[in-house]
Amino acid sequence: MKRVLLFLATNLAVILVFSVVWMVLSTFFGLSTFTEQYGINLTGMLVFCAIFGFGGAFISLAMSKWMAKRSTGLVLIERPRNEMEQWLQATVKRQAEKAGIGMPEVGIYDAPEINAFATGASRNNSLVAVSTGLLRAMSRDEVEAVLAHEVSHVANGDMVTLTLIQGVVNTFVMFLARIIGHTIDRVVFRNEGGPGIGYFVTVIVLEIIFGILASTVVMAFSRHREFRADAGGAQLAGRQKMIAALERLAQSYGQSSLPSEVRAFGISGNVASGMKKLFMSHPPLAERIQALRDLQGQRLPTVS
Repeated sequence: MKRVLLFLATNLAVILVFSVVWMVLSTFFGLSTFTEQYGINLTGMLVFCAIFGFGGAFISLAMSKWMAKRSTGLVLIERPRNEMEQWLQATVKRQAEKAGIGMPEVGIYDAPEINAFATGASRNNSLVAVSTGLLRAMSRDEVEAVLAHEVSHVANGDMVTLTLIQGVVNTFVMFLARIIGHTIDRVVFRNEGGPGIGYFVTVIVLEIIFGILASTVVMAFSRHREFRADAGGAQLAGRQKMIAALERLAQSYGQSSLPSEVRAFGISGNVASGMKKLFMSHPPLAERIQALRDLQGQRLPTVS
């Protein structure tokens, strides 16, 4: 219910913000006269961009489990073949029940890195997976904490929320690119017979540029949610176990070979410096460890 309300509130906010901006520009800058003169239907364009912007984001969400399975070569644990698989499935089941979500699918993918990820369209239709490298490098307590971190992502609805933000970003990237494209096509290229080459080239170039810039907003949100997932993992598995798992990750190179579709929901992210930090899906491990230590003596946030 919360995710549905958030979806409606987000779309309403987009419409309201646009309406306010449109009224201000129309009143003080005469933008309505300009757009009517050149035949630009801003309302129709915004609706078009919203449909494709949110549509693309939600199609990606709906396909996330399938893409994760195909791109990582993941093997689902349907009938445990050994004690490790039995323990993994039982641990995720216990944590899912504690977090109040449906039992996720559990899988293992072959990779030397220490990593794990969660994805799925909803709290009751999700997937939690760990790498073979993680199982080899971590103790049972540390693996339990990593699983708890991923279950927390699912319980917090991070996949859906990130999709909503991506939908808003997509909408404004497409909208702004087309407005500027129309302007350049009409004013610079003097094209009066409908969209010309100037429009199409401008839109493509600007969608790439704006898309790259807008991704920093999505990544900033992703970094924020990692702290919450760490706190949720500490609640489900124990603070010290969560800290130990992050410290173990810090001993590795911190590189991720996960596909882009699920990288934001892995336990470990790429290491970057300078401007590249803006494009990191995960905050530095040292900051995450310190954040958990700062919670010492405080009540951990509820996983929901």
